[in-house]
This record gives sequence, structure tokens and C-alpha cells, in this order.
Amino acid sequence: MALHTEIKKVVFIISDIKLFNITGQVVELPAKSVTLEKELQLLIEKNMTTFFGVTFMKSEYVTSNGGRIDSLGVDENFCPVIFEYKRSSNENVINQGLFYLDWLLDHKAEFELLVMNIRGKDYSDKIDWSMPRLICIAGDFTKYDEYAVKQISRNIDLIRYKKFGDDLIMFELINSHTITPLKAGNEPMATKQSGDKTFDEQLQSTDPKLRELYLSIRDYILALGDDVTENQLKLYCAFKKIKNIVCAEVRMKSIMLYLRVNPDDVALESGFTRDVRGIGHWGTGELEITIKNSADFEKARPLLDLTYNIN
Repeated sequence: MALHTEIKKVVFIISDIKLFNITGQVVELPAKSVTLEKELQLLIEKNMTTFFGVTFMKSEYVTSNGGRIDSLGVDENFCPVIFEYKRSSNENVINQGLFYLDWLLDHKAEFELLVMNIRGKDYSDKIDWSMPRLICIAGDFTKYDEYAVKQISRNIDLIRYKKFGDDLIMFELINSHTITPLKAGNEPMATKQSGDKTFDEQLQSTDPKLRELYLSIRDYILALGDDVTENQLKLYCAFKKIKNIVCAEVRMKSIMLYLRVNPDDVALESGFTRDVRGIGHWGTGELEITIKNSADFEKARPLLDLTYNIN
């Protein structure tokens, strides 16, 4: 496996995360105020794909009930995403975001029209309502915020930010809560209205040994870190940190994994790994791994470790 990595700066993470410049005399870079400025919202919207794997759609979107959604986007799984920013310590950004998320689920056609006007019909036709998300961004959250998220039946990410000087910004995933995919009526999804089998249907209909192998792979990926969460979508399963790191498909005789790894950094092996840049497939990821048995899984482990560590 050939990896090309050049390290120019070192970040030491100590407890609440501290950043040091080690060029010459070691100097700690102080974190700036937790008050969210409009400039930060604009920075996030301009670089939403880089930061969060979300395609930006609209800022300050006015809803039919007179509300105003801070930012709207579509994630790499084509699921709608609402961003809400906590500007003050006493603002209940989670409840506000949930209010807008429920509004969005009741106005799907309006959102799809917005997306179509911005990105075209081919893009809007791909919108997947099974896993709509709320991302709350703040300088900090309380333990009550984290507890509340776990009690709510919605997909919510809490992300803390800190600015260091004028040129550095850090995003930390504090809590990611995911639920069973939704179907029409905002209830757990059972089947997809098309000829394609859902991911769960495909998993249940495959060979029992392959199904057990997939569950072992799933457990391994989730055990890579507490920041890894599982998003089971209609046709594939995505494992993510802030962005997708692995997408999985289950077929009759194989398990297909798609990793957020540059294929140029890996020694490709015919029949096992493949560069799928420019090749259509469900989910995200440019490195494809084909797993047919436990020996393939063993070979895949270092690559799964790699995608976790570099993303």
C-alpha cells in the first residue's frame, strides 16, 4: 500500500482540544469567542461540501409559516439537510431546527422545486426523503442539549466549532443521532416504490453466510470510533463521521464497499479493489472493495482503518 503524506504542522489534542504552533518556540493558539458571527455562516455556506459533504442550496430560506431556515442543502446521499446556528447561549437551536425539519417534511414538493430551480430536474429527482437531517452548529452545547437529542426521533448532528487566529477553524462532532429511515407519512420506511430491492430486503434475501459476514463488517466499521454512525438508506448503507467514510451494498454473492480513499494511494488488486472514479454506483467513495468471504474481509481491514484515520 503506497501512501504519500507530507506533515507540515502538528496538532496536539489535549482534553478540550488545544492547538499549538510548534514552529520555533511552542505557542498555544487561543480559541476565539464562541459567539457565532454572520461571516462564519457565510464561510460554511460557501464551503459546505468541503466541510460537511453537503451541497449548499439556499440561505435564510423563508418558510410559509413565517420562519426563516438559516441554511438549506442536500447531502452526499441526496438527503435534505437543514443547518441552524446557535448565536447565543440561551437560544434553543435544537427545538427551532426541529420545527423547521417538521415543516420541511410537510412541504417536500416546495423543497424539490427549489432544488430543481438551482440544480436541475435530474438532480432534484434523486432527492431521498428517507434520512432528512438537522445539523446544529454552535460554539458550545450543554449536557442537556446532548441528552435532549438522544430522546428525539430525528436525525440530528451537534457540531461544535472553534476559531484559532484568523486562518484556522475546527469542527468537532459532539453528538450524531440517527434513526430508522422514513417513508411517506414520516414513519419508518418498509419498502421502496420501485423495482429495486431496498438495502434491507437485499440483505435478508442474500445467502445467510454472506449476511453474517456483512454484520461482522458492520460491527468492525462501527467499532472504529465513537464518532462513526450508521445511516441505512433505501439502496445502500452509509457509515459516516461528519461525511461518509464507507458505503456498503449487499449483492447475492458479494458485499461491495466504497471507501472515501484516493485509489492512487492504494496498490490495487484485480478482483478485490478497483478505482471507481467516473464509474456509477450507489453511495459515495472512489475506492471499491469486493468482499466474498472472510479472507477478503481480513484483507479489507487495513483499508477500513485507513479511511477512518484520514477522514
